[in-house]
Amino acid sequence: MSGWQLSGYTPVRRLGAGASGSVVLATHDVTGTPVAVKYLVRDLGADSSFRTAFREEARLLSEIDDPHVSRLYEYVESPHGAAIVMELVDGVSLRQMLRAHGPTTPEAALCVLKGSLAGLAAAHARGVVHRDYKPENVLVTGEGLSKLADFGIAMPVGQGSDTTVSGTPRYMAPEQWTGAPASPACDIYAATATFFECLTGRPPYEGPDLFSLREQHASAPIPTDPAPAPVHELLRHGMAKRPDERPQPAQVFLEILDRVAGAGYGGEWEERGLRELARRAALLAALWPFHDGAGGATSLASTTLGAAVRRDGRFRRGRARTALAGGALVAALVAGGAGYSYAANDGPAAGDPTGPAVAGPTVTDPTGTTPTGTPAPTATAIPSASATPPATPTATPSGSRSATPTRSPVRTSAPAPTPSTSTAPAPPPDVTAPAVGGVTADPGQLEPNGCPYGDKTSTVTATVTDDRSGRAALKVTFRYTLEGATRTGSMAPAGRGVFRGTLGPLPGPKQSSRIPIQVTAVDAAGNATTSASPVYVTLYNYCTPG
Repeated sequence: MSGWQLSGYTPVRRLGAGASGSVVLATHDVTGTPVAVKYLVRDLGADSSFRTAFREEARLLSEIDDPHVSRLYEYVESPHGAAIVMELVDGVSLRQMLRAHGPTTPEAALCVLKGSLAGLAAAHARGVVHRDYKPENVLVTGEGLSKLADFGIAMPVGQGSDTTVSGTPRYMAPEQWTGAPASPACDIYAATATFFECLTGRPPYEGPDLFSLREQHASAPIPTDPAPAPVHELLRHGMAKRPDERPQPAQVFLEILDRVAGAGYGGEWEERGLRELARRAALLAALWPFHDGAGGATSLASTTLGAAVRRDGRFRRGRARTALAGGALVAALVAGGAGYSYAANDGPAAGDPTGPAVAGPTVTDPTGTTPTGTPAPTATAIPSASATPPATPTATPSGSRSATPTRSPVRTSAPAPTPSTSTAPAPPPDVTAPAVGGVTADPGQLEPNGCPYGDKTSTVTATVTDDRSGRAALKVTFRYTLEGATRTGSMAPAGRGVFRGTLGPLPGPKQSSRIPIQVTAVDAAGNATTSASPVYVTLYNYCTPG
């Protein structure tokens, strides 16, 4: 964390690095909110075409309030460098997950694609194109939910006869290779290519060099055989060679996905998929930004817009906004905590001639987005325009009225932070723990793993409610003890106030055992409740005869 540091934030520790910069976990000095500060590589921040396009794109990105998109709060330029302040996600990148555990189940892969399409739909509706969708830029939280990160920071990967193309070769649509501006259809292609990798453990095309990869994406058959038959239709649609043959907008593809998934994997496919993703993320909990479980206190920050730019280029002034700040948030860190370092530090996968791009950027979409969630008040940085408090805490640092509003949220100096203009009295701190009830385990009798008959798993169900935190912000787990060893399992939302997890399969005990199970829920402020009394599951040490 040496070198230039962004004013208004206190660095905590380095989380990782990628082709476009390094990421630092920091706290906003005014509110104590944890954020991720990405310091862009020098060439990227110095590139005039990047600055011009990204200022406008960040402005649009700041308006996206979607659970499947990590928020971008502020883009800062100075003579010493450029940085982006982002929402922080407590979880890991999809790349980390695939590297550690290999291919996912079909249901889990479908959940990743569904979450990605939902996030892309929200971005595309505001004219924002991701440009560089890949496993490194998909983050998976402890609840199994996925978020998109790193919008608009695609890196160039090679030169054409008269063009520079941007993106990551393994996931680039055929038209992207020609230097054509990235479009929503390109994002859909890349999301489907990543879906294929979730299913099979490898990208759809693996040419030994850039020329081979370009030819494969342009003319090789769409690979479907390695994937399960029920999803072949999704692969053919999403990776169609011509952009006009791909389902657009992303919402249309979402409807096809729901139909295909329901027909192929039943009505509860999404519940099973989220549970599997949560399980895999939990196995990598040591890599989460808040692996110690501490997420900071919750506070209410109020932001007054000094100036916000409409799409017609004119300013509107003085609109007061209120947003939640801090909390033991399921926040959003670009590239999933320490997992972001995969792109640069861990190197490419075996046999990948392209690896992550390391050259300076080329931004091809003129409509872009500009992070305006101004956590620390500055001379010309534009604060976030989040219209209403989100259902779950999303770490929106407070801001202040810009002294000299400008068209771009670029800091030209680093004044001392000034108090934000409050529009409402701060509520008392959240000290009320969630309520946990209705705990059941069904079935109540299990046989050891490997037995040919009888039940091997039990579904643990609990009803959890909280006075402030929505279900996405609640962390619910169950704890059980078997032969003196205590273990935990994750639980995912499964309906209104209902959470479910799976116990088993379990190894055979030395003697039949009665396993006590208790459920614990933690809200966004860190308040915790454990179910009053355990429920029991009996695990036999023998198999039922056939």
